[in-house]
Amino acid sequence: MKRLDGKTAIVTGAGSGFGRGIAEIFVREGARVAVLDLDEQAAQVSAAALGSSAIAIRADVSREEDVVRAVGETREAFGTIDILVNNAGTSHRNKPILEITEDEFDRVFAVNVKSIFFFARAVIPLMRQQGRGMILNIGSTAGLRPRPGLTWYNGTKGAVHAITKSMAVELAPDRIRVCALAPVAGETPLLGTFMGEDTPEKRGQFIGTIPLGRLSRPDDIANAALFLASDEADMITGVVLEVDGGRCI
Repeated sequence: MKRLDGKTAIVTGAGSGFGRGIAEIFVREGARVAVLDLDEQAAQVSAAALGSSAIAIRADVSREEDVVRAVGETREAFGTIDILVNNAGTSHRNKPILEITEDEFDRVFAVNVKSIFFFARAVIPLMRQQGRGMILNIGSTAGLRPRPGLTWYNGTKGAVHAITKSMAVELAPDRIRVCALAPVAGETPLLGTFMGEDTPEKRGQFIGTIPLGRLSRPDDIANAALFLASDEADMITGVVLEVDGGRCI
């Protein structure tokens, strides 16, 4: 028996990077997956590669009407929503704190934090009706061990971690588990944004801060997500699991 047999998941930002890796392993383990992404073509390519167990939905997670529509389309296609992975994220470019514009600030908080608020409003009532559910938020080592140049991004991930713990306590009586992952920077489209510029020298400096000596990969995050989303983790809620090669030690 596969670990997610019979379950339906929404994975946001699943057109590339960590989200695509999570969607792939979920389908491999028996789940039906709604692949959400702001980039409609990326979502379609990702879902097509996963076959009939996946559908593509174009959605801007910072817009409540898009979130409500995406949840409705997922239910229409698959009937239920058992797992929600709030993976979609963005960042302002690594630069001094006073150089970040208000528009950049608003966008990073809307995508990384407000999206969780919108999805909670849309999905928690459904999970309560079902009598169980699992919500996985993708945080970051940036929310645990912040570094200069990414102050406002760091703040969004600190918020994700705190929201995860609070949701876990409040929703436990409903048998809705809520956990988070805190990945170290990885091979995703955001890598250059985090570093300011993606050069061999910058990569070398960053990798030098990770005891296991490499960046994270989508499969690293996907494997951790699979465990937390599976029934094997039925007694685990409120955790922020570091997937960071020792970065936060």
